[in-house]
Amino acid sequence: MTDLQISLIGVGIAIVVGVIAYNKWQEYRAKKHVERAFSDPVDDVLIGAQVDSSTERREPVLDDTVISGLADSDQQLPVQEENGTADNVVLVKTPEIPVDDLIELPIMLNLEESLRAEKILPHLQSLRYTGSKPVRFLGMPDNNDVPEKNWQTIVPGNSYRHLKACVQLANRNGALNEIEYSELLMRLRQIADAIGAEPEVPEMSDVIEKARQLYQFVADHDARLGISIRSNGAPWQIVTLKTALEKQGFESRPDGQFVMKDRENGGILFSLSTNELPASETATRLTLLMDVPCIAQEKDGFGQMVQCGKALCIRLDGALVDDGNQMLTDKFLDEISGQVNDFYKEMQESSVPAGSIRALKLFN
Repeated sequence: MTDLQISLIGVGIAIVVGVIAYNKWQEYRAKKHVERAFSDPVDDVLIGAQVDSSTERREPVLDDTVISGLADSDQQLPVQEENGTADNVVLVKTPEIPVDDLIELPIMLNLEESLRAEKILPHLQSLRYTGSKPVRFLGMPDNNDVPEKNWQTIVPGNSYRHLKACVQLANRNGALNEIEYSELLMRLRQIADAIGAEPEVPEMSDVIEKARQLYQFVADHDARLGISIRSNGAPWQIVTLKTALEKQGFESRPDGQFVMKDRENGGILFSLSTNELPASETATRLTLLMDVPCIAQEKDGFGQMVQCGKALCIRLDGALVDDGNQMLTDKFLDEISGQVNDFYKEMQESSVPAGSIRALKLFN
């Protein structure tokens, strides 16, 4: 038997296997469709709290690196409580913000028929990220009479026929790229086939361009501000230093860093590092660092960091210096404070206020 004959036989076998596999796939999809069409709904024993996200949204505008629109959705949403009698369970639900069209790409999934959340959620839970970009799902309950105002977290006990997959377009790791977007669409199609839905897929070129513009804003405003404390004499013993820092209000972390928390909400105002290896027993320099876009202006994070640095200088016999080891005078610190305020103003005008939900998502 010649090589040509062997090749022809191999090609023929491959074609036959492909036809059989295709027919099996079509048969499987038809079977699943019939099962969905004639399956009886099962009474649910889970009770979910419905969230009424009545925040009105506005369409955003992206113009190069200047971002505007949809400022309302950055407000902290209150916790909704449902109080019952002594025999009832108290339901507490903290809703997520609705679709943020400025930093997220919503992809509509229209189901062939209404499905209970219990049948939908197991499929959605397999898709939390595409690359480094978070993905979340929202749904519109069947009893919803105001579609544009009630996209909300999918909760057990509700039925849905319309879903939205929301992928964040950019963060500190970069913009959503072609590979991440393709992966997202592939996995969404798998989910759509499983629940009997049809996705409305936006044009890739438009999505990638918007993601790049958003990342440009992130890159231009990714600011961390640091000041240092230099020992005026002998090196500090790490054990003694840790005690002094804890008395100052710092909380130690397993990675060797210390953080100063906001007393109001528990968030981190700024961190402190000894600039030494974990095994080191002494240190001669400390660095205080603030993640500027993640701290709200009203917290005065820089002012608090400077006050803390001055207090540590007194406690540890140190001097406040910059990265170049130059002394930080009050005049120079006031100039930096003015620059920080200008930075905050620019972020506010771009509809990404520092410390807001939107900013925390972008600068993550």
